[in-house]
Amino acid sequence: MPLRDLPADALPREKLLARGPGALADTELLALLLRTGLPQLNVLQLADKLLADFNGLPGLLRAQPSQLALIKGLGPAKQAEIGAVMEIARRTLAVELARSPVFDTPAKVKDYLSLRLSGLEHEVFAVLFLDSQHRLLCMEELFRGTLTQTSVYPREVVKRALQLNAGALILAHNHPSGLAEPSRADEFLTQRLKSALQLVDVAVLDHLVIGLGQTVSFAERGLL
Repeated sequence: MPLRDLPADALPREKLLARGPGALADTELLALLLRTGLPQLNVLQLADKLLADFNGLPGLLRAQPSQLALIKGLGPAKQAEIGAVMEIARRTLAVELARSPVFDTPAKVKDYLSLRLSGLEHEVFAVLFLDSQHRLLCMEELFRGTLTQTSVYPREVVKRALQLNAGALILAHNHPSGLAEPSRADEFLTQRLKSALQLVDVAVLDHLVIGLGQTVSFAERGLL
């Protein structure tokens, strides 16, 4: 059915204004962002196809620009808008984590790291540097590797923590395979970093492993 033939209260924009964004399905929210469809697909059908192709909103928002460029109907303007939504979400969470101790909002820490690291085709080792009250100072990607391994140097983590005058930190890395289960190598690396940072009185609060749709916490597993 063409959009023009839908009842007014079923159109995404009118529905949002009348009932709030929470009333919209993922397809409707994406249709609002896309605004227009293709000659053979109205905007709701295009949105539905994109969600199917990328396994939902998380997959679409984490897609690389090169992936989006291959999709018919996603020109530069729409690609930019999708990227902007993702960056707005990242920055919003970063501001919230900088305002209060990270342990006040552990779910937001996981969400923030998932937005930054999930879906990448290469492995990234990142560190959230925190002040003495465990508020976020910054997140930095310190090491990048292949699909299977990353070389992480404890002295570089210690050096950067001292430069930022960090009181604590959270380690994080992604698994490009999509499986978030920590390996024995991950456990060994965590203990090496924890021991090195203890020498300069910087606490390791957690190590989070990011997969697709799943994040595993070393602290919650009792591995720290």
